[in-house]
Amino acid sequence: MTKRLRFLLPSVLFCFGTSALAAEPVLYYGGDILTMEGEKPHYEEALVESEGRIVYLGSLAKAREKFDNLQNKDLQGRTLLPGFLDAHSHMYNTGLIAQLANLLPPPDGPGANFNSLVTTTKKWMESAEGKFIIGKFGWVLANGYDDSQLSEKQHPTKDVLDKISSKYPVLIMHQSGHLASVNSKALEVGGYTKDTKDPKGGVIRRLADNSPNGVLEEAAFFNLLLPIVATKSDAEVQQRSIELAQVEYAKNGYLTAQDGRTTADATSAFERAAREKSLFIDVVSYPDIVWNKSAVKPEFYNSDRSYVNRYRIGGVKLTLDGSPQGKTAWLSSHYHTPPEGKPLDYKGYPIMSDEVAIKHINTAFKNKWQIIAHTNGDAAIDQYIKAIKVAKKSYGYDDHRSVMIHGQTLRKDQIPDLVDLGILPSLFPMHTFYWGDWHVESVLGHPRADYISPSRDVVEAGLTVTSHHDAPVTFPNSMRVLDATVNRITRSGKVLGPDQRLTPYEGLKTLTQWAAIQYFEETSKGTLAEGKLADFVILSNNPLKVEPLTIKDIKIVQSIKEGHVVYSN
Repeated sequence: MTKRLRFLLPSVLFCFGTSALAAEPVLYYGGDILTMEGEKPHYEEALVESEGRIVYLGSLAKAREKFDNLQNKDLQGRTLLPGFLDAHSHMYNTGLIAQLANLLPPPDGPGANFNSLVTTTKKWMESAEGKFIIGKFGWVLANGYDDSQLSEKQHPTKDVLDKISSKYPVLIMHQSGHLASVNSKALEVGGYTKDTKDPKGGVIRRLADNSPNGVLEEAAFFNLLLPIVATKSDAEVQQRSIELAQVEYAKNGYLTAQDGRTTADATSAFERAAREKSLFIDVVSYPDIVWNKSAVKPEFYNSDRSYVNRYRIGGVKLTLDGSPQGKTAWLSSHYHTPPEGKPLDYKGYPIMSDEVAIKHINTAFKNKWQIIAHTNGDAAIDQYIKAIKVAKKSYGYDDHRSVMIHGQTLRKDQIPDLVDLGILPSLFPMHTFYWGDWHVESVLGHPRADYISPSRDVVEAGLTVTSHHDAPVTFPNSMRVLDATVNRITRSGKVLGPDQRLTPYEGLKTLTQWAAIQYFEETSKGTLAEGKLADFVILSNNPLKVEPLTIKDIKIVQSIKEGHVVYSN
């Protein structure tokens, strides 16, 4: 671990070089050891780990009889359970964006109004991180503004961002990751003028004279940003990004992380990290099937889903629409309040045609690649269902475990299709906190807003559901994920869709056993059982025994990967 990372995180201890993994087995006792096995909570008195595996679960007395030279680990009343598996996020970008100016709205950042966006970014430009990034990329880059939380209730335009810099191109990303605002210099560098046509699958927002106003949606944003990142992310940037991301995931109890739309440069970075043996948690990447399917190669993609020094390719990613809070998701019914300049019947838009979507999913099924698809809007979910039906009929592939990512506006009548086709829903209940009020006021209105991420209904239908954070859209805060899945409380304190809440035990299942099933890793992860990996998280309190509204306050005390203590607070 570098001195730089120690400096960034002085209040916690990361022990990548030291380990509980030793000749002597380690005995855990003195707290709640929650196995996550079975439909009801089950506890064991003691657990023994040896050589990175669980070798015993049972009574404390028998453990001491059976094993010699035990290292004793008294939990002191804390709770030990299986390490968390990240059901969906963008790990590499989480580390990269950690180096950019943080414009997230409170409580995660200072982005409350236009003035705070400007002052925060200018201050970052003078920091060591800012100078490093500007030196590498030649751009001022920031992340996390959210028009729904800004006091102005609108996107900052080029005129606002021109106050940050006229010398450098400036790009600040929307918290959804599906839009961005840029300054005049960035529009000039990108060649965006009033004569530039909207790219396929994207929108350049415009002024009355048709010139760009600085707000870019979907492909218009990605076409500007991705070439910058791809061409200017050198080995130093990539190494720092992976280091920072691992730290962030480990301190939240995630010992398996996902990179859910891997670009070619990020693929190279992960491959290098694997060869250099610098990964201390497991990383599963899903290269973008449109841009980067050539990355799915035997060295890192195997039918047995084995890791190469903690890295493997899990399949491919397909993106079918955009963001509901950014109003680019593709709906079957119009938005409650359309974006500025859009007609009242505006429903968002698809990224691609049905024919193209079917082509990509056929490719995945033909090659027996697991596919995960970004589908926020119910129209995009319809497209995904249609394409999966075609691919299954053409290629079979019974245990495909295709994943519906986000499913924010999943309709009740679509759930039987998910069951019939074996599509696993990975939902995003954190929307209830971060954007629940916005869904009610502007995006969907009642009753559609009450049904976002309908976790209860998919569980009742018998589906294996997971709950995710989509970092860097939000921080990979596992207890905030669990809180949202269980409580569904908005920023203003309202309960959004109380009938869709899960129990705390079910909520933990979405982070452990059910997530392991999504990854095809249920035989080695997700529950505490003899023979499984010694991937543990130790919590300050038991989520099943506290007042549910206090779940978000539970602390990660320690994260242990195959016997190695990778985080200790």
